[in-house]
Amino acid sequence: MRTVAELLAGSGLPRLEARMLLEQAARIGRTRQSTWPELEVPEADAARFDALVARRLAGEPIAYLVGVREFFGRDFHVAPGVLIPRPETEVLVEFALAHLPPQARCLDMGTGSGAIAVSIALERPDTDMTALDVSPAALAIASGNARDLGARCRFLLSDWFAALEAGETFDLIASNPPYVASGDPHLEQGDLRFEPPGALTDFADGLQAIRLIVAGAASRLRPEGWLAIEHGYDQGEACRTLFAAAGLERVVTLHDLAGLDRVTVGQRA
Repeated sequence: MRTVAELLAGSGLPRLEARMLLEQAARIGRTRQSTWPELEVPEADAARFDALVARRLAGEPIAYLVGVREFFGRDFHVAPGVLIPRPETEVLVEFALAHLPPQARCLDMGTGSGAIAVSIALERPDTDMTALDVSPAALAIASGNARDLGARCRFLLSDWFAALEAGETFDLIASNPPYVASGDPHLEQGDLRFEPPGALTDFADGLQAIRLIVAGAASRLRPEGWLAIEHGYDQGEACRTLFAAAGLERVVTLHDLAGLDRVTVGQRA
C-alpha cells in the first residue's frame, strides 16, 4: 500500500488540490494527512484517489470532484448541472443584504446552486425568498442546499418570470444570469468547459437574458424596490443603459475585488 505522502507527491497536482481529493477519496482529513504522512492508504481508496487525480489533470473542476464549493462562508453542494459559485457573486449578495427592508420579499432569478437565495435567506431569515430556475436539476441541487443549510426558500421551475403569479411583486430582484457571448473563447477554457452552457451563455450577444430580466422587472418591483444583476467585466455601460431605459433610478455599477465592473443595480422610482 502507498502512504499519504507517496500519493500526494505522485499526483502531479498542487498540494492543496491533492489533499482535497485524498480527503474525498479516502476520508482522511487534511489535518490528519499533515500529521501522519506515513499513514498507509487502502488500495481501494488509493484507486479512487488516482481516478479523481486523472479527472482533475484532464481539467475537470475541483468543485465538481469534491462536490462542494464555499460561498459566503458556507459549503454549497455543486454538481455538473449547476454553475460553480464564484467569489465575485458575493458582491451581489452584500448589496442585497444592505438594501432589503425588514420583512422583505426577494426574488433570485436563475438560482443554480441556490448560493444567492440561500445566503440571503440565512443572513436575513425575515425575508420571504423565492428562487427560480428553468433547470429541474438545478432546482434539485438548490433545494437540497436550502434544506441542508436550514434556509427557508420557495423554489419554482420557471423560464424567468413565467411561473410567478400575476401581480406578484418584490422588494429586490437579484440575478446572476448567463452573460457570456456566444463564441467567447473563455467558454473553451478552464472550468467553463465543464459547466452547463445554458448557465454561462445566452447563445447570443451576452445581453439577451439581461434584457429580459430588466424588461420584466419593471412590473415586478415594488415602489423603491431594487434590481441587481451580475454581468461581465465589460458589460457595465450596456447594463446601465438598459436599466435607465427601463425607468430605473440611482443606477450604478459595483466593482468586484479586482476592481472590475461586476453588478449593476437600479431602483424603481
